[in-house]
Amino acid sequence: MGFLSTIIFGLVVGIIAKFLMPGKNEPQGFIMTALLGVVGAIAASYFGQFMGWYGANQGAGWIASIIGAMVVLGIYGAVTKNQG
Repeated sequence: MGFLSTIIFGLVVGIIAKFLMPGKNEPQGFIMTALLGVVGAIAASYFGQFMGWYGANQGAGWIASIIGAMVVLGIYGAVTKNQG
């Protein structure tokens, strides 16, 4: 999976992760949710490559990308929890 397909994949994954993690600590806009999903999918891909689960040009699958996006959404919620 190339970088562009990882971004498109991350957009979908971000939306799925938001539905799986509802709450007040998540991003309110579609664009921010999609961007955090992209970051989660990319992070899951690099983590999987680091761990040896994926090859150099392979991206993370659906489940790993959703988990990565949920982690990123959780971190985002924790960081922005105390802000205005």
